[in-house]
Amino acid sequence: MLPHQLELLSPARDADIGIEAVNHGADAIYIGGPSFGARASAENSSQDIARLVKHAHRYQSRVFVTLNTILRDDELEPARRLIHQLYDAGADALIIQDMGLLELDLPPIQLHASTQTDIRTPEKARFLQDAGLSQIVLARELTLAQIAAIRAATDPERCNIEFFVHGALCVAYSGQCYISHAHTGRSANRGDCSQACRLPYEVKDAQGRIIAHDKHVLSMKDNNQSENLAALIDAGVRSFKIEGRYKDMGYVKNITAHYRLLLDGILEQRPELARASSGECTFFFQPDPDQNFNREFTDYFVQGRKEDIGAFDSPKNPGQAIGWVSKVNADSVEIELSDPGLELANGDGLCYYDLQKELVGLQTNRVEKLGKGAEGGRIWRIFPKDPMDGFKDLRKGVEVNRNRSMDWVRGLEKKSSERRIGAWIRLQETDGGLKLSLTDEDGHCGEANIALERQSPRDPSQAEAKLREQLARLGDTLFTPLDIAIELSAPRFVPASTLNALRRDAVARLEVAREQSLQRLPRAQPVEPPVPYPEDHLTYLANVYNHKARDFYARHGVKVIAAAYESQQEEGEVSLMITKHCVRFSLSLCPKQAKGVTGVQGQVRAEPLQLINGKEKLTLRFDCKPCEMHVVGKIKRSVINQAAAVPMQFYRNRPKTQQPA
Repeated sequence: MLPHQLELLSPARDADIGIEAVNHGADAIYIGGPSFGARASAENSSQDIARLVKHAHRYQSRVFVTLNTILRDDELEPARRLIHQLYDAGADALIIQDMGLLELDLPPIQLHASTQTDIRTPEKARFLQDAGLSQIVLARELTLAQIAAIRAATDPERCNIEFFVHGALCVAYSGQCYISHAHTGRSANRGDCSQACRLPYEVKDAQGRIIAHDKHVLSMKDNNQSENLAALIDAGVRSFKIEGRYKDMGYVKNITAHYRLLLDGILEQRPELARASSGECTFFFQPDPDQNFNREFTDYFVQGRKEDIGAFDSPKNPGQAIGWVSKVNADSVEIELSDPGLELANGDGLCYYDLQKELVGLQTNRVEKLGKGAEGGRIWRIFPKDPMDGFKDLRKGVEVNRNRSMDWVRGLEKKSSERRIGAWIRLQETDGGLKLSLTDEDGHCGEANIALERQSPRDPSQAEAKLREQLARLGDTLFTPLDIAIELSAPRFVPASTLNALRRDAVARLEVAREQSLQRLPRAQPVEPPVPYPEDHLTYLANVYNHKARDFYARHGVKVIAAAYESQQEEGEVSLMITKHCVRFSLSLCPKQAKGVTGVQGQVRAEPLQLINGKEKLTLRFDCKPCEMHVVGKIKRSVINQAAAVPMQFYRNRPKTQQPA
């Protein structure tokens, strides 16, 4: 990708979803391979990836394969063989976390740094660029100023900056969360996170006082950077990444189309920028992020720290408010809609908050419109799928949301987009017949010739119009006519069958020309001699899980290298999660917030808090200088006992784990 190009990067759980992402405007797709991806249940065969690659490359879109878990020593050789298979399948790049892969004999496939590599500083970004990574996805927690500083420290000719613009937010710095492994043995760095961040917790202070009860204090709202795209471009972002390798087809279609329209709008205003792939999309629906599952939206830290980034009441989808309960019956509930033009459908998903602010789902079995007349169609009777006596606190006046529209879902199950590449069509005479040339918007050309005796048309005045009509019929091909030039010495009749054959041949040759022109993305060469890593010692937080990774860091000047947390050598209390999110700030208990407030200043102390969920207890400690929170705990003995991992001794002197004050 060139420095002036913008890339819309969409997720794919499988090849079929990836194909639709391309059809809805994605410039690139990221998808899991057969193994070693950070989404353990989103794996795909090399054959399916080859099928996706073939479709994507028709539009010069790219396919990136995630191989972004940390690997044991015994997994390095299988991973190496898999990478060769993926290269042979046509994959354009690998997204990786484990630096041990750079020590292996790999094919010349481009390498990208996963979000799991935790890129927050210009120094680390520059190091990864110099180590041979061609694209780096920055931490979601960065501000515009921090992104711009990273861009200034790196070379746009050598390394592209990628940033998440939509989807679920991991509360931890990616790659810096070990709660799942400590409590269950399921490692987030190995693609098997148990999502402890979405659980409800009781929050206690150092005196044992309850500050919050059953709140999802580690659960974030969903990321949405729709309003910040232009600012992110100015800061240096060139690849705009949508989260969601677990998401369904409807989500990927809708969110890809949404950002395609936004980026195209920017490109119209910024002629110095360009798309990273070919063709324009026509959508048969109106994209709307609110229609998909979301926990409400936040732009997180891009514009600085904000108070409303958490989805503390529920990790579920609250949907959009549509009205209020007007009557509760024995077998149904009646709802007055705020918009009389709104239509409900059988199977819609509704929900409401009970008195404890817990979200209660109400799936409709059947709906009836009432109130024709004075009420203007506002009243609907809902027959739920479940018995009425199971709906807690459902009463008159309760606000009702809709979190799934069946009409919307069914609409996206149909063909919902067309992506076409513009082409100029030129029909010319030759000595013994006709030549048809198709030149696409990227400058590729396909030509076809046919021998044909000259025939005069019955109606010379309509001859050219009929030829134009026939030539414009590009049907289900990739192409759409931009202009048609007919260069004939005199009006002539050309049989429709002849024109159809000529057009088919020219289109086929244009597709071949496009395929042959697409070059594989180049593998960046690391700087020699190897540049030093920004630190000279690494703790478990560096996720070094094999000897090749250890060799990589040693080659780059690191003196002391500890093994990854998954090697289970850290049996005491350590930071199991490091996050920019601060529970004290969100609960208005931050000393910086209290500064200068009469009656409050001096009352809020930097004391630890405790999170409790059943038998699980975690300690919150606050590092106020970088404004970060550490979730502290230790690995369970049962996890240690059941582990099959072989202990690794990388360090010369075991580093001491430092805890924030």
